[in-house]
Amino acid sequence: MKKFTSCLSGLICALAVNAPADPQPTAPGPVQINITTAHWTLRLLPGADGRLYQQPVGSAPTQGNLKREQESYPQAGDGYIWEPALQVVHADGNTSTDLIYDGVQQTNEPAGLTLTRIQLHDPVYPFHVTLCFRAHPAEDVVEQWVEIRHQETNAVTLQRMASSSLLLTKHVYLTHFFGDWAKEMLSPITEQLTPGTKVLDSKLGVRAEQFSNPNFVLALNEPATETKGEVLAGCLAWSGSYQCEFDNNNQGVRALCGVNPFASAYHLPPGELFTTPRMIWTWSNQGLGDMSRKLHRWARDFGMRDGHKTREVLLNNWEATGFDFDFDRIAGLFSPAHALGTELFLLDDGWFGNAHPRLDDHAGLGDWAPNRQRLPDGLAPLAAAAIKNHLRFGIWIEPEMVNPASDLFGQHPDWVIRQPQRELELQRNQMVLDLTRPEVQAFEWQTIQTILSVPGITYAKWDCNRYLTQPGSGGLAADRQSHLWIDYVTALYALMDRTAKAFPDTELMLCSGGGGRADYGALQYFHEFWPSDNTDPTMRVPMQWDYSYFFPPVSLASHVTHWGNRPMHFACSVAMSARFGMDLDLNKLPASDRDICAGAITAYKEIREVTHLGDLYRLENPHDNYRGALNFVAPDRARAVVFVFQLQAGAAAPVRPQGLDPQKNYIIHEMNPAPGRATLPAEGRTVSGADLMRDGIVPSCAHAVEASVIELGT
Repeated sequence: MKKFTSCLSGLICALAVNAPADPQPTAPGPVQINITTAHWTLRLLPGADGRLYQQPVGSAPTQGNLKREQESYPQAGDGYIWEPALQVVHADGNTSTDLIYDGVQQTNEPAGLTLTRIQLHDPVYPFHVTLCFRAHPAEDVVEQWVEIRHQETNAVTLQRMASSSLLLTKHVYLTHFFGDWAKEMLSPITEQLTPGTKVLDSKLGVRAEQFSNPNFVLALNEPATETKGEVLAGCLAWSGSYQCEFDNNNQGVRALCGVNPFASAYHLPPGELFTTPRMIWTWSNQGLGDMSRKLHRWARDFGMRDGHKTREVLLNNWEATGFDFDFDRIAGLFSPAHALGTELFLLDDGWFGNAHPRLDDHAGLGDWAPNRQRLPDGLAPLAAAAIKNHLRFGIWIEPEMVNPASDLFGQHPDWVIRQPQRELELQRNQMVLDLTRPEVQAFEWQTIQTILSVPGITYAKWDCNRYLTQPGSGGLAADRQSHLWIDYVTALYALMDRTAKAFPDTELMLCSGGGGRADYGALQYFHEFWPSDNTDPTMRVPMQWDYSYFFPPVSLASHVTHWGNRPMHFACSVAMSARFGMDLDLNKLPASDRDICAGAITAYKEIREVTHLGDLYRLENPHDNYRGALNFVAPDRARAVVFVFQLQAGAAAPVRPQGLDPQKNYIIHEMNPAPGRATLPAEGRTVSGADLMRDGIVPSCAHAVEASVIELGT
C-alpha cells in the first residue's frame, strides 16, 4: 500500500456576537488557490481582509463580496457567529482566535499526487495553523487535515479543531447510517439538511462505530442515484470518538468533521505539533456508483494494506467449536478444510490462559500464554499441522483488553481505564487497558510480537469487544484527563503501525465486536475488516451493499455460517461477492452442503481477480426491491461477474449489468449453479456488451433465498 502519515483532531460549539461588516471583494491578482483533481476543483480565496475563504462546493463561483459565512476554516471568538472549525483558549486565557493568510506551498508527490499546505497565523499570538490537502487526481479524492502549533508562553487549550470545514451549497441531502451490534449499516437514512445543525457522533472512545458511522454521502442540489447527481463521499479516518456536524445557516451548509470535542480539550505545549485525523473526500458528478468506484480505487492504492492482492479462502473454528476445543478437535478440521479447497485456517478465541483458563468470556484476557490443557506444546505444533495440510494458520487476539479474572489484572489493576471511586463497570466481563501508559504500550507490543512470531502464523484477527464507559486514566494528570480520548487512539495507531511493519507478510483482519472500527484510520494497517457478527446472508446482502459505498469488497470479510438457517447455496453466493470465508464444522456438514461449498470455493478462486480488483456496479438496491443485484468488471473489461440475490419471491426479470465494453462479445456462464434448479436461460450464449447492458440477463433464481452468480467472459 502507498501510505502517508496522519494523526488526530477535535470540535465543539461556540458563538460570538457583533460580527463586523463583510470584507471587501477579493483583491485582483494570483490569489485563488486551487485544489485540483481530474474532474473537481476546490477553490480557496485569500480575501482583502487577510482571511481565507472558500468557494462553496456545488454552487456558482462567487463574484461579489466574500462573506464571513464563506471563511475556509472559521475560528471562535472574533466575529464568526456560526459553528467554528477551531476553538482555542490561549495561554493568557483569551478565548478568541483570528487567523490571517500567510501563504501557500504546493508540491508534487509520487504517483502524481499534489500536496497543498496553506499557512495561517494569528496576528496577535504566535499561533499557527496549516491547512493540508493531498489531491489524488485520478480518483477525484482529496485528503484533508490540519496542523496546529504555537510558541506561546504556556500550553494552549484546543477545545475544537476540525479536520475539515468544507463549505457546500445550501441544498444538500445527507445519507448516513445507523445500526447496533449485528445491525451495522442496516439502516441508511437520506434527508435534506434544513436550516439548523445536524450532528453525527460517537462518544465511545473505542469501538466508536458501534451505533453510527463516520462515513457519509452528501448529494448537492438534488438527491442522487447510482448513475446521476453531484455527490461527495466523506470518510473520517479516525477510530475514536468523532463528530460530523452539518451546519446550515440558510446561506450554505458547512461540514465540520473531526475528533469529537466532547470531553476532549487538548492542552498543547509550546513547540509541539498537533495533527488532526485525515478527512477523505471523494467527488463525482455521475452519481453514487462512480463515487464508490473512485473511492475503491483510492482505497486499494492508499487506504489499506496489499489492496491489489486477492484474498484466500478462510475457515474459522468459532461457529464450529466456540470455546470448547483442544488440539485434536482443531487439527481434525484441517484435512476436510483442505479437501474442500480452503487455503487459510483461523483459530479464534479460547486458546490461552492457565491460572485463569479462557473457557468462556469471563476469564483469561491479558494472560496470553497458550492453555496447557488444550495446547500442551503451544501454538507452533498446531500451526505446523495446518501447514502439513496445505493451510496457512492464523490466530485471534484482543491485545487491548483484560478480564478482572486474570493474572495481569491481579498484578496491575491500575492499568485499566476506569473512574476512581466508582464501582468497576464491565462489558463482556472485561476492561480496556490504558494505552496512554508507556508500560501498557510495551506490554501490548510484547504480547503481539510474541504471538505473531510463532512459526507458521501468517494471519491474525485483532478484536475489540467493548467501548469506554468510565473514561478515566491513572496514567494522566488530573488536568489532562481529557487527553485520554485522543492519546488512546494515537497510541493504538502507533501499535498497529508497528505491527504492520514488523510483520509485513502477516495478513491482518480488523474486528471490533463486529463493525466497530470500519474506518480508514485503522484500515490503513490492515488487509480487511469484519463488517458484523451477523452473518445471516439475507442481512449481509443489504449490509454489504451499504458498506460498499465506502469500502472495496476485497476489504469486507464475508463468511458462510448457519446463522439464519438459510440455504447453503445462497449463503455461499453472498460470501463470494466479498472476501470468502467459512465458520462451519466441516465434519458435521451434510454431503450435499459440502459439495455446494466446494463448488463455491472453486468458483470464488476463478472470479476473485474480478471481484477483488475490478470495478463494482450496484444494480438493484436490496433495501427497495425483492432482490439485490450487482456486478463486477475487470479493469480491461474482458470479464465480468453478476450477482443476483433473491430476498423474496418475485418475477424472474432480467438484471442489466453495467460497465461492460459495448463492442466486446461475452459468453454467459452460471458459476456453481444450485442443485436441482433449472439451467440459466442464457447459459452458453455469446452476447455483446451493448446488448447485455440494454436487455439484461434473466437469472435462474426466482424464489426467496435463491441466488445466481453469472460469469461474463470473452
